[in-house]
Amino acid sequence: MASISVRPMQPADRAAVGELICVSTNYWYETHGLARIFADAASADVFYDVYSTLPGSAGLVAEAAGRLAGSCFYHARPTHWSLGIMNVHPNYFGLGVARALLDRIVALADQAGQPLRLVSSALNLDSFSLYTRAGFVPRCVYQDIALAVPAAGLGIDAELSGQVRAATLADVPRMAAVELAVSGIQRGADYEHFVANRAGCWHVSVCAGTAGELDGFLVSGPTMVGPGVARSEAAAAALLLAELDLRRHRTSVFLVPAACSGLVRQVYAWGGRNCELHVAQVRGSCPPFRGVTMPSFLPETG
Repeated sequence: MASISVRPMQPADRAAVGELICVSTNYWYETHGLARIFADAASADVFYDVYSTLPGSAGLVAEAAGRLAGSCFYHARPTHWSLGIMNVHPNYFGLGVARALLDRIVALADQAGQPLRLVSSALNLDSFSLYTRAGFVPRCVYQDIALAVPAAGLGIDAELSGQVRAATLADVPRMAAVELAVSGIQRGADYEHFVANRAGCWHVSVCAGTAGELDGFLVSGPTMVGPGVARSEAAAAALLLAELDLRRHRTSVFLVPAACSGLVRQVYAWGGRNCELHVAQVRGSCPPFRGVTMPSFLPETG
C-alpha cells in the first residue's frame, strides 16, 4: 500500500473534494440500505464553499500515490476546535486514511490548547469507534428529524412564537452570551457570518428573552436547519417553526437532543420523522449542556 500523506486543502482541490464527499457518503448510505444523500458531485461543492469563507475554517486532504484518498474540514474557535465532515474514498476504506487526517487535527487542537468537538453518526460504528479510540467522549445523543414543509407552511404557532424575529448584527453579542450559557462555547465570527449573509444562503432567527437577553437563536443554511441553541424547549420550538416556515415546499433536516422529550414529541406532531441518530463527542473539557442545543453539519458545530 502506498504511504498516506496529509496536506492543507487548496482552492484547486474544490471539485475533487466535492466528488469525494459525494462518492464516499453515497457509497456508505447505499451499502447500508439507505437512500443516497447527494444527487451529484456538484451538490457537494457547498462544503468547500462554506468552509473556505467561514472565518477560522480550513481543510486537509490525504493522498496515496498522488490520488485523493480522503478529506476533512476543521474550524478553530475561541473556546474550542471543531472537526467537520470527514470522507474517505471507498478504494481506501480501512487503510488508515481517516486516522491520518484525525491525528493531524488532534495535534493542531492540542497545540492550540483547545478541546476538540464533533458530531458523528451513531449508525456508522466505524467512524464512532475511530473517534472514541482517539479519546473523544460521547456527550449528547441527537435525533435527526426530517420534516416536509408544505407550500402553504405548517400553519402552526408555538407558545413563544410572538417573541421570535429575524436576527440583526446587533444581536451577535447576545447570541454569543446565550450559547455560552447553554453549551459553554462561543463562535462570534460564525454568528456574524450567518447574520451578515453575504453568501445569500443563511437566515437567523432569535427568540427575545428578558432584560435584553436572548432565549435562543437558530440558523438555517444551504443544507439543513441549524446550528442553534435555546434556554428552553419552548424557545427551541418557536425558533424551529420560524425557520421551517422559511423553507416551504421542501424537506428540512434538523437535530434535536434525544433527552428533550417534550420537544421531540412536538416535532413528531408537526409531521417530523426520524432519519438518523448522531452523537456529540468531545476530546478534552466539556461544560454541561444547560438547555437545548441543535448542531449542524455545515458548518460542523459540535
